[in-house]
Amino acid sequence: MKKLTSILIMICLIICGYEILSESETIMNAVSYSFNIWINNVFPSLFPFFVLSEILINYGFIELVGELFKPIFEKLFKINGNASFVFIMSMLSGFPSNAKYTKELYLQNKLTEKEATKILMFSHFSNPLFILGTISVTFLEDKKLGLIILISHYISNVIIGLIFRNYNPSQITNDKFSLKKAILSMHNKRINNNKRFGSIITNSLINTINTLLLILGVITTFLIITTIIDNNFHLSLLNKTFISGFLEMTQGLKHVSLLNISKIYKSLLICMIISFGGLSVHTQILSIISDTKIKYKPFLLTRIIHVIIACLIAYLLIIKLY
Repeated sequence: MKKLTSILIMICLIICGYEILSESETIMNAVSYSFNIWINNVFPSLFPFFVLSEILINYGFIELVGELFKPIFEKLFKINGNASFVFIMSMLSGFPSNAKYTKELYLQNKLTEKEATKILMFSHFSNPLFILGTISVTFLEDKKLGLIILISHYISNVIIGLIFRNYNPSQITNDKFSLKKAILSMHNKRINNNKRFGSIITNSLINTINTLLLILGVITTFLIITTIIDNNFHLSLLNKTFISGFLEMTQGLKHVSLLNISKIYKSLLICMIISFGGLSVHTQILSIISDTKIKYKPFLLTRIIHVIIACLIAYLLIIKLY
C-alpha cells in the first residue's frame, strides 16, 4: 500500500511538472494572481496584526486580557481566560492568524495542549475587511448581504464554542472581574521581561515575514493545482466553483461571483466557502502548528459544523431582511 502511494505521488508530481512546462503561460498567470492576492489582501491585513500581537504578548497584553475576560470565557466556554487573546485578535485579523496566536501562547505555556486545541476550534474568523470590502462590494455588490455573511460567520463561531464548552474543560477558578488585578498582571509581565524593545521588534518582524511567506507559498501551490485541473477537465462553472472553493478560498469566491444565480444563493455559497476556509487555509494552519502537539482533527470537524450553522443563520437572516 505504501509503495502504491509513493508511485501515485510520483505520477502526480510528473504530471504537475509537465503541466508547468507545457502550460507555462496559464501557470505564470496563476502565480501572478496568487502574488496579487497576497500583496493586496493577505499582507496588508495580516502584517500589522502579526507584528502588533508579538509586541503585545511581550508587554503583558495577554495577562491583561486574560484577567479581564477570564470570568466570561470560563463561564461560557469553560476555557482559560488567556484564550480570549486568540479569540479577539483572530476576529480582527482573520485566519490563519488564529493558529499563529494559539501556537505562540502554547509555546509560552499560556495555554495547555488541550486548551490550544479547543480555542483553535472556534476562532476561525475571516478578516472583517475582506468580507465587508472585497466580498460585499466586489463579488456581491451588496453591502447588506456582506454584513449578513459577517454576522453569520462570527456568530456561528460563538455557537461552536458553546456546543463544545465541555470538550477538554479548563479548571474553573470562579474569579470575579478585577481591573486592578488585570493591570497588575500586565505590569508584572512588563517588569519581568528582560528583552529589549529593539530585539522584540526584530524578532516580531522575522517571525511575521516567515509566516506570511509560508502563507504565500501555500496559496500559490493550491492556485497552481486548481489551474492544472481547469486546463485538463472541461468542468462547468458550478463544478469549478465547488472544486476551487474546496481547494483555495479566493479562487472559489471569484467563481461564485461569475455564476448566473441570485445573490441569495451566491451569499450562501460564499458563507459556506469562508466558513470551511478551503484546503489552502487548512494547510496553512497545519504548517503553523506542525511542530506542536496541538490537534488538527477537532478543528476540521468544527469547520464542517461551522459551514452548516453559518449557512443556516445566513439563510434565516436573508429570508427575514429580503
